[in-house]
Amino acid sequence: MAAPPPSAPGEPAPPPPPLQYSLLLQHLVGDKRQPRVWDPATLGGIPCPPKSEEQKMVERVMESCPFKAALACVGGFVLGGAFGIFTAGIDTNVGFDPKDPYRTPTAKEVLKDMGQRGISYAKNFAIVGAMFSCTECVVESYRGKSDWKNSVISGCITGGAIGFRAGLKAGVIGCGGFAAFSAAVDYYLR
Repeated sequence: MAAPPPSAPGEPAPPPPPLQYSLLLQHLVGDKRQPRVWDPATLGGIPCPPKSEEQKMVERVMESCPFKAALACVGGFVLGGAFGIFTAGIDTNVGFDPKDPYRTPTAKEVLKDMGQRGISYAKNFAIVGAMFSCTECVVESYRGKSDWKNSVISGCITGGAIGFRAGLKAGVIGCGGFAAFSAAVDYYLR
């Protein structure tokens, strides 16, 4: 940088030139900062070829509401079945006959009860998963946004619909509880 011209005897001294790190900061975080375009090819990444029509079709199918609902239904069925078998395995009353409390249940009876509980849990989890996924997809399509509010709204709808079978109060509690749980899961995952 050039030195400032000498000032006349009655004028105030000119301000000193800015320090070099001040100029650097203006370019890094200040007003002179230029936005960067994130191009993987310039950063040493692998360039991606354009997607074929088949890839676009598969993406459309995988992002559709019916596919998401079916995936949630199958996942809920598997998870519910595993949870039901696990809870039946640690339950001391599995295979217990109330008519004859001193009789020890056979392995066949215990496995039958475990299977029944596993299927029951699997069906319930599958229904809840499909319901939640469908409502979330519909809410997301209606709002045109993908954010945490979609899961809270769909959690409230799903919990309210499930709880409403037991009455209005249970529906309201189900709505609030499922919405809060959905918000917590969405906060944790995002």
